[in-house]
Parts: sequence; structure tokens; C-alpha cells
Amino acid sequence: METIAVFVDDATHAGRILAPMQAQPVHWVLVACAPRLTHRIGKWVSHSNREQWRERWAAKLFADLRPALARHHGPLETMLAKEPLPAVVERLRGKHGMWLRLLDARRPKLGQHLEPLPRQDGESDSWTVPIAVSASLSVMLTLVD
Repeated sequence: METIAVFVDDATHAGRILAPMQAQPVHWVLVACAPRLTHRIGKWVSHSNREQWRERWAAKLFADLRPALARHHGPLETMLAKEPLPAVVERLRGKHGMWLRLLDARRPKLGQHLEPLPRQDGESDSWTVPIAVSASLSVMLTLVD
């Protein structure tokens, strides 16, 4: 059975991404990426209250996503990301193996930089080869001239 870790922060956006996936048994690992709270909120809310809010937010998100994943008939595991994403991915790969597939279903936000998911060994950027070929052709044309 294939294992897919899905990083989500918005149920409707993630539902649109997960809808076209084939209905086959998949072990889903839903990782909730809670929105960042401003640094000024620390004046008004204690650390334990912030953690409780994140837990309630994640529970609501998972409840909204369960119907979208119910047709896949596989086990569903949920977790809340409380540390940087590379550390979460390493922990998941240690638990589920190196062949864990990662799916970024976080909603892009204008003006906010989302932390990228780390690449698996063997994955490469799709632009690496075309850039290398065009750069080498440019050098060759320059030398011929």
C-alpha cells in the first residue's frame, strides 16, 4: 500500500487537489500546518492557549477533510506540525520509510513565503537539464564566434 503525506492548511484548497486522485487504497498521513500567529499575540495569549487553539484548528481541518478521503478506503493518520517542515518530513520518513510520497496541498498566500518541502534523494528540479543544455549551447556559440 502506498503512503502519501499531505501537508494542508486549508480544507477547501486541499479538497480540490485531492479530488482527482484515483480511488485506490492509500495510507494517508495528513499533516496540518497551522497558520502563524503574530508576535504581538504573545501579550494577550499564553503559550498553552496558543497550543490549544492550534489543536482545535487542526481537529476542525481534519474533520472537514475526512469526507474527501473516505472514498480511498485506506488508513488515515493525522498530525499537527509543531516544528519546521524538514524536521517533520525526516520524522515521517523514519516512521514510514524513504518511499513516502509528499504532497503539498497548502494554499498559496499572496505576499507570504511558504516553507518548501524537502526533496527526496533522486528527485531533481525539472529545469536543471534544460538550463544546462542552453547554457552549454550559449558557450559553444560564443566560442565559435
